[in-house]
Amino acid sequence: MSLQQVAVTGLGVMAPQGADPQEMFEALMRAESAVQPVHSELPKAAAAATVAFDASRWFTKLQLAGVDRVSQLAVAAADMAMRDAGSPADVDPERIGVYVGCGMGGAASLEAAYRSGGRIPPLTVPAFMPNAPAAHVAMRHGVQGPVLTYSVACASSSVAIAEAAKAVQRGEVDIAIAGGSEALIVPGVVMAWQAMQTLATFQPGEAAGAVRPFAADRSGFALGEGAAFLVLESADRARARGARSHATLAGWGVSSDATHLTKPDAQGQARAMRAALQRAGLQPRDVGYCNAHGTATRIGDVVEHDALASVWGDDFDALRVSSTKALHGHLLGGAGALEAVITVLALRHRQLPPNAHCSAVDPACAMNLVLQPGTTAPDLQAAISNSFAFGGTNSVLLFTA
Repeated sequence: MSLQQVAVTGLGVMAPQGADPQEMFEALMRAESAVQPVHSELPKAAAAATVAFDASRWFTKLQLAGVDRVSQLAVAAADMAMRDAGSPADVDPERIGVYVGCGMGGAASLEAAYRSGGRIPPLTVPAFMPNAPAAHVAMRHGVQGPVLTYSVACASSSVAIAEAAKAVQRGEVDIAIAGGSEALIVPGVVMAWQAMQTLATFQPGEAAGAVRPFAADRSGFALGEGAAFLVLESADRARARGARSHATLAGWGVSSDATHLTKPDAQGQARAMRAALQRAGLQPRDVGYCNAHGTATRIGDVVEHDALASVWGDDFDALRVSSTKALHGHLLGGAGALEAVITVLALRHRQLPPNAHCSAVDPACAMNLVLQPGTTAPDLQAAISNSFAFGGTNSVLLFTA
């Protein structure tokens, strides 16, 4: 069976930095943080990155019944990705697939049900089920092929994109709408993450700079919400219909640590990176940029540094690295998709978003971090996006120009 090259022909986002991929990327290049205080009523101060979203642009009031915010964001981002791809016509609906990552489902609907005093809305279950975003995207576009949801914590949407690429590469679908969505900035979820002691601490007025990946004084991440989608199709099909290709999804790798539910493992992460390189037929020195998982946790950042160092070896100093979670927060199930879009745009424009708020690098994380806004990379030809999850699943996407 001949394998197809996988082209990225559409990008769509509903992100903390905006709903236009280019404007979002420019804001990241300027190191504009969307992290701000949320839920002032909570016992402990919390910060998160939220999306300014007008649901009426995408849904009528009647349509919104039983549609959680997580699905609303997904429908909007997927719709814009399809528009960006030129709204491919003359495609058999059975030859289109939807592949979505979602870690926690409809958190707002579940929270509302718990706080309802017993008067629970009858559509609560279809609103909060994790596969609702994929189902709504499929209904919006009349998709009759595979409609699949991947719930793999922080690797969810990266895994979804990898599975979509496999289906395109093998000729199982002609068009794949692939990405992820998450909308969990509700008090119950925020307090649960605070209880894990993984969220960044900050002083009053300093929430915007609270997330400091790879910094000596890092204290954790801030939650983010949003959705991001890519349209994938074979390079041959894209050329035949005159579609623009943003990049090629040349490789992907998925692995399991199989060691601990929440503590990451450098060897497991390295296996996923090596698998992505092998699938793409590239050597580490061929890849010039890594959009790191970089959650700004004490353990996680060091483990990722060690994994990158073990794979890149003598070429490690040439690899530029940054974590954009410092600016848009951690979208959990949607993180891999948003960061994949950012990586594609970095490759397309040959510009590298900064690893913000890192005034002093932790010696244990010493590497070629992108510390200045506006950094260019004229020779960039390949880049990776890392997503490493609770549960031990690691997913790496590798894009080429």
